[in-house]
Amino acid sequence: MNVVDHYTGHVEPGGDAARRTLEALTITKLSVGPMDNNAYLLVCRARNEALLIDAAAEPERISDLIGHGPDRPALRTVVTTHQHGDHWQALGAVAGANGANTAAHPLDAGPLPVPPDFLVEQGDTLAVGDCTLEVIHLRGHTPGSIALLYRDPSGPPHLFTGDSLFPGGPGRTTNPEDFTSLMDDLETRVFGELPDDTWFYPGHGDDSTLGAERSKLGEWRARGW
Repeated sequence: MNVVDHYTGHVEPGGDAARRTLEALTITKLSVGPMDNNAYLLVCRARNEALLIDAAAEPERISDLIGHGPDRPALRTVVTTHQHGDHWQALGAVAGANGANTAAHPLDAGPLPVPPDFLVEQGDTLAVGDCTLEVIHLRGHTPGSIALLYRDPSGPPHLFTGDSLFPGGPGRTTNPEDFTSLMDDLETRVFGELPDDTWFYPGHGDDSTLGAERSKLGEWRARGW
């Protein structure tokens, strides 16, 4: 697995992984599967312990990303952001091969191929070595969709949004009630709480910042998708 250290937020399906190095944490993004799903490997630099967000597909490539040598990080947790099948095809293989715990929201746990070891809800936290991720429940794309927030002490926040927020709009919803619910949660729990320089990492495609999207919230709500 080739990993480039020039991080732009864009990775190609089947291509190189891209790594961003923060003071306490590295974030490595990899596109897997036929739907250009993003898998994110977070590694605590002090403890060399890791958390994976969305073991979406291609377990062999995800294993190559984690590494095979004695200095590879210890994968402690695999988090699934929501229940849709394109986000957990490699969950059982990756968690099993690494002896990792799995985590998801209780409302989305049922369809997963591996029963979660941990059920997480709004306001809970997950550890990545010495680093902490906050769980944000975003209701609408699915009942139990979650985002994970890392508040970097030395820089802007980093938010992993699953399929609830993309550059250009919220995630897909199937009825007006779910759309309103998702927009309400995004406005209050994400845009209402976090600054413009928050970098967010979606479940498919390129990254963005909240500042680049904030002015469009009214437009998104008016168009209804």
